[in-house]
Amino acid sequence: MFEQLAATLKKTRRTIVFTEGEDARILDAAARLLKEDLLDVLLVGPAASIKAAAEKGGFDIAKAKLVDPAEYPEMDAMVVKMVELRKGKMSAEECRKALQKSNYFGTMLVKMGKADCLLGGATYSTADTVRPALQLIKTKPGNTIVSSCFILTRGEKEEERIAMGDCAINIHPTEDNLVEIAAETVKCARTFGIDPKVAFLSFSTKGSAKDDTVTMMQNACAKTKAALPDTPVDGEMQFDAAVSPQVGQLKFPGSPVAGYANTFIFPDVNAGNIGYKIAQRLGGFNAYGPILLGLNAPINDLSRGCNASEVYKMALITAALI
Repeated sequence: MFEQLAATLKKTRRTIVFTEGEDARILDAAARLLKEDLLDVLLVGPAASIKAAAEKGGFDIAKAKLVDPAEYPEMDAMVVKMVELRKGKMSAEECRKALQKSNYFGTMLVKMGKADCLLGGATYSTADTVRPALQLIKTKPGNTIVSSCFILTRGEKEEERIAMGDCAINIHPTEDNLVEIAAETVKCARTFGIDPKVAFLSFSTKGSAKDDTVTMMQNACAKTKAALPDTPVDGEMQFDAAVSPQVGQLKFPGSPVAGYANTFIFPDVNAGNIGYKIAQRLGGFNAYGPILLGLNAPINDLSRGCNASEVYKMALITAALI
């Protein structure tokens, strides 16, 4: 998968901003991206500190652009733009203070066209990535929420691929949230070579149990079918019915999805987070994400436990979403 992404990115000229420019994992990944000439790189932080960290780790970042919020020549214009975006919710002084933080500063670099996408979160929480993205980048027209999905791969060449959403952001999604989550997950799945067959998951299959959550998944599934008429969508169904042809066609005869699903929509974050981690830890899948969906520009979050290889791969994923 990543060879294909790299080949695609070599044909483009895209710029990614890393909000934690002094972090050794970021510097390692940035050096690799620059050496392979896949992306232009902006590293946020004090130039002297970034250069010292790169030298200590032996990372060649000579081709990267180093951007320090404390010395940024266009800071006044950035403050004016952020005040405009916040629509009275933050003063100029509050915006200037926020822009000294790398997450807000990096997000504004994307908003102002200095970079195409952003990857952060190696040292701070998902909320600290999502909050400035919601406030400044905002959701795409027609979208009301930010959601997420994981792309999971298995096999020597990662040829087996599935998508799972939402496993990280919306704790208790509504029916309409689930429709939006499904539509964005389908788009993301296609970006990574998955021909989506979408299963709305539940502890019930085709009305075998009664519960408000079952009704929610039934209704969300019906709305998604109407919204995505060219995509196979079905549910509600249990996970075994979604992935086992024998079980699926027994419990849900005639379904175009049951037994063959590769794109899974969970009823809430509890189920989604548990589900992708079971696939990762017991099923031998590699898990990439959370990939944030629904924003006007690609902004993605790293796990604080990530390594340099994961940073590199998430950078390719982030840039591929443009």
